[in-house]
Amino acid sequence: MNKFLFTLMVFMGLSVMLSAQNKGLELKSPNGAIKVSLDISDKIYYAIAYHDDVLLQKNHLSLSLRNEVLGQAPKLTGAKKGQGNEVIKPYISLKYSAVKNTYNSILLNFKGNYAVEFRAFNEGIAYRFLTAKKGEIEVLNEDVALNFPSEYTLHLQQPGGFKTSYEENYSLVNSKDWKPADKMSTLPVLIDTKKQYKILISESDLLDYPCLFLKGNGENGVSATFPKVPLEFGEDGDRSQKILKEADYIAKTKGTRSFPWRYFVISSDDKQLLENTMTLKLASPSVIKDPSWIIPGQASWEWWNDASPYGPDVNFVSGYNLETYKYYIDFAAKYGLKYIVMDEGWANSTTDPYTPNPKVDVHELIRYGKEKNVGVILWLTWLTVHNHMELFKTFSEWGVKGVKIDFMDRSDQWMVNYFENVIKEAAKNKLFVDFHGAFKPAGLEYKYPNLISYEGVRGMEQMGGTKPDNSLLLPFMRNAVGPMDYTPGAMISMQPESYRAERPNAASIGTRAYQMALFVVFESGIQMLADNPTLYYRNPDCTEFITQVPTTWDETKALAAKAGEELVVAKRKGEKWFIGGMTNGKQPEKAVSINFDFLTAGKTYTMTYFEDGINAGRQAMDYRKKTLQVKFGDKFDIKMVRNGGFAAVIF
Repeated sequence: MNKFLFTLMVFMGLSVMLSAQNKGLELKSPNGAIKVSLDISDKIYYAIAYHDDVLLQKNHLSLSLRNEVLGQAPKLTGAKKGQGNEVIKPYISLKYSAVKNTYNSILLNFKGNYAVEFRAFNEGIAYRFLTAKKGEIEVLNEDVALNFPSEYTLHLQQPGGFKTSYEENYSLVNSKDWKPADKMSTLPVLIDTKKQYKILISESDLLDYPCLFLKGNGENGVSATFPKVPLEFGEDGDRSQKILKEADYIAKTKGTRSFPWRYFVISSDDKQLLENTMTLKLASPSVIKDPSWIIPGQASWEWWNDASPYGPDVNFVSGYNLETYKYYIDFAAKYGLKYIVMDEGWANSTTDPYTPNPKVDVHELIRYGKEKNVGVILWLTWLTVHNHMELFKTFSEWGVKGVKIDFMDRSDQWMVNYFENVIKEAAKNKLFVDFHGAFKPAGLEYKYPNLISYEGVRGMEQMGGTKPDNSLLLPFMRNAVGPMDYTPGAMISMQPESYRAERPNAASIGTRAYQMALFVVFESGIQMLADNPTLYYRNPDCTEFITQVPTTWDETKALAAKAGEELVVAKRKGEKWFIGGMTNGKQPEKAVSINFDFLTAGKTYTMTYFEDGINAGRQAMDYRKKTLQVKFGDKFDIKMVRNGGFAAVIF
């Protein structure tokens, strides 16, 4: 039976309900470590504790509809506790090929045809509203109020408004200093309790509803804010629209439905943030019965390096033309990359997706790519897709494998629905989608696994604006909630004080070993090789390593982790293990000791690794490639310079 229908049957009284007291309700995680305590009085209050440490207190929730507020003076009619125990096997397995989903739950029924469900996992807490109203409802607001028992430090991404592509640098805010008039924050938010605990806040199963943003309340707590539903639009160039009129509500939606999960990953060790799978555990299951046509993999990408291969083997004028793209396809074929991305310029116009640029000849490139076993991904603006939703059928007939859709820069209900409409239409025509200019992942990628990745990150396209100090938070925040198209792979590496670069000679901040580690650490169903094939050919040992790194994984094990400072993670695909390490720019050198206790006992392995060279602290391209025999239980010291890294393969 459909999980939501079963929950709704319980909610509507078709299953035996347990009597409940308004106070004293509590729910514990399966291991007993995390507890949520409920108090139903004038509002629905709850507190979250890890053992005896109360981490969030006097939190409350409500849902404001047009003519009533669900959760105001609530009348509890019953509560039913339950359990979940299943194994989820995501088609795009970013961390694990099989995820054990075990939790305890409580469903709170209230007079007025609504319910609130809480779930307690060993990694955190989640809750959601469920309603059984007739017809459509207008949601004016949702109250997500969190209060801190002491002064916390918040890691936030703070845009200037709701028009955002989630690409701002992270900022650090003291919880008592965050005022209502200050900039709000996107999700996810990472809270440092200044004890041993961190709390990662995000959402999942976001469907037909706007994204949640948080703002400070000025009283050591936070509350929710949402973009309103846009009603009228005006022209704003070839890739956007102006919102001319907004509704006074945040969503108009079905009266009988489940609402998005609000979740809290609670870690006593930062390693747990890297290993968490909460978005997956709360997402709707896949509706694609046979997803075998969805093939994750790596792609060569021309935009970052401005389509500029050069050298003795380039006997043509390089640029956005047929000869250059064939060169990228040849490079992809040589190293086993599954795709090339053709960014802006493949079409004659950004508004016409059916007329290719004659200099490019996309049909010949699709044919040539098929001959070389390399698929083609085409870039589009979201507005062009919106105006030509039939293009997915056309692209499928052409032989295109996927599309990169850009510049949405919004997360209101209209745009959230646009994401789902696009991914459904793409799935009908067996095309995958990579959303750029996007909000963060919130479960749609599991309902439709052809949603292979999202940007929604301050990625390497920001050139010198992408520093390891910021990127060291990504595995603990942005990538911790879902796939992330950061576009790594720079072969020109610099330390920040010496950074001078722009396309076609694009460069990154961080060492060469750091850049190689990104392929292991960062998770995305489509992983770009952003740099020039010429530079990859000139650095064959690095390229051979990068191109053997998988984009999906069977197992993930965090070996060392301090959010924003350092991390070392081991990931397994089949019989091979890969290790990626990163550190920020705060210290001249960093040493991290790891243990190979994740290897199979009684077997000797060969580890080939890339470490920062002796001069990498100044000349960031300095690295050393070495080989070592290792076995279960061995210890190894990883040494990284500032903004440095470590990358290894073990088999």
